[in-house]
Amino acid sequence: MLNDQSWRELSQAALHRKDSSIQALFEAEDRAARFSARLPYTDGGTSSEMLFDFSKTLIDDEVLALLLRMAEDSGLAARREAMFTGARINETEGRAVLHTMLRGTPDPSLPQADIASMQATRARMAALCEAVRSGAYSGPGGRFTDIVNIGIGGSDLGPAMASIALSPFRTGPRTHFLSNVDPAHANWILSEMNPARTLVLIASKTFTTTETMANARIVRNWLQTAVADPAAQMVAISSDAAKAGEWGIPPERVFGFGDYIGGRYSVWGPVGLSLMLTVGPERFNQFLAGAAHMDQHFRTAPMAQNLPVLLALSGVWHAQGCGYPTRAVLPYDQRLARLPAYLQQLEMESNGKRVAMDGSDLPCDSGPVVWGEPGTNGQHAFYQLIHQGTRIIPCEFLVAAKGCYPEQQAQHRLLVANCLAQAKALMTGRSLEEARARMAAAGLTGAELERQARHRVFPGNRPSVMLAYHRLTPFTLGMILALYEHRVFVEGVLLGINSFDQWGVELGKELALTLEPMLSGERPDGGIDGSTQQMVRFMRSEASG
Repeated sequence: MLNDQSWRELSQAALHRKDSSIQALFEAEDRAARFSARLPYTDGGTSSEMLFDFSKTLIDDEVLALLLRMAEDSGLAARREAMFTGARINETEGRAVLHTMLRGTPDPSLPQADIASMQATRARMAALCEAVRSGAYSGPGGRFTDIVNIGIGGSDLGPAMASIALSPFRTGPRTHFLSNVDPAHANWILSEMNPARTLVLIASKTFTTTETMANARIVRNWLQTAVADPAAQMVAISSDAAKAGEWGIPPERVFGFGDYIGGRYSVWGPVGLSLMLTVGPERFNQFLAGAAHMDQHFRTAPMAQNLPVLLALSGVWHAQGCGYPTRAVLPYDQRLARLPAYLQQLEMESNGKRVAMDGSDLPCDSGPVVWGEPGTNGQHAFYQLIHQGTRIIPCEFLVAAKGCYPEQQAQHRLLVANCLAQAKALMTGRSLEEARARMAAAGLTGAELERQARHRVFPGNRPSVMLAYHRLTPFTLGMILALYEHRVFVEGVLLGINSFDQWGVELGKELALTLEPMLSGERPDGGIDGSTQQMVRFMRSEASG
């Protein structure tokens, strides 16, 4: 864990640059190449690069040197190697962190039994996919046309986001994702499908997740309206084959994974079965290969040219150095519409902590609030606040040079132009003098000119970073997700926290189990605070009316 002095130095560096100008930094030097990094890759025979540009920030040579020194002082290199080689770095739960084992070539130091189990499970997943896609495994109504993935958190956000992102590559059944315990979600999804031609995936490591199993019961009842044996159309993604067997799901359709795979890091294994069914095993393997390529880069590239490290250090600079409490993730790709929600869990569940690994209070704030929407939709919603609001919100743009639809490349250029323009506008802004000239050209004079001009001032000097790549493909998506996973890891190491547990989700779940019987009237509503008691009685009264 870094000492308090490191964080004070970072805060002082930010304070000394509070009134500096990003644009002035560009006027003083050629920043673009100095404050960016590239990662070459080959995707489908095409040689490309991923470019991470953090030059539109107040990070200068002195700040970058300070951040890199902090990374070194935190023991990042040793911690990184410990993760890849299977050390129990999830110390509060006594677990290794091996999601990287699920993609690429596992480190030879890892237990051979774990590697063999992973490879056997992957082969069984591929066999199931081929059986579904060929029609060899089908429902009573014929070949499966739809898949319902029932899960929540990491068992939902990853595959749901990836399935949308890779929709142009879909060659299998349609996929639907059921997560919310609100029955409206289940009924809305099921209304679109034929139960006799629907395959159901129940994704719960323990096969006891409250929301998932409640939704699974709804779906099982729905299947029973049309088929004699609902279990014949069910697959369990779980490590408890016995509990899955109680539902009638045979072992050959149960796909488990070890406790060294955290939920929000699980799309690379059995939780990604819905994605494999959608795009096919070959493209799923390309997705894994992209992640493995980023793994290798993260593990071997020098810190100063390492994309995950630099992305993390820019985040630490803005969140812990400058004190900006939020981070906007702005993908200029409609297919990445669910990426901000995916990153909310990945980053906020991982690094939303208040104590260090040793249990001591953190000397600084932990992870920022992560949010966002795809461009250009966001431009007509919250960009007003980003450009002219009183708070500075660091922005992270993602954009591909080429779209997936060649016949509409001209429109894709319009999308790219909007992305580049927004980043430039955030940095350069518009001065009062420029706004006055515009109003004068429009025929305004005097006090009205001044009033209208002030409404058209853009302060500028607002930081952003940009991740650019050739095209969004399975390989590229794998690279992007692995990049963000490692970014979270680096930030966690600098903060000295455990990024791989999530005790903060437990308390509310425990209390819900206490309150539900009060709402049904099976248990007295005494012993709780007055506000909660009032709400319980109100809900019980209204529900019975």
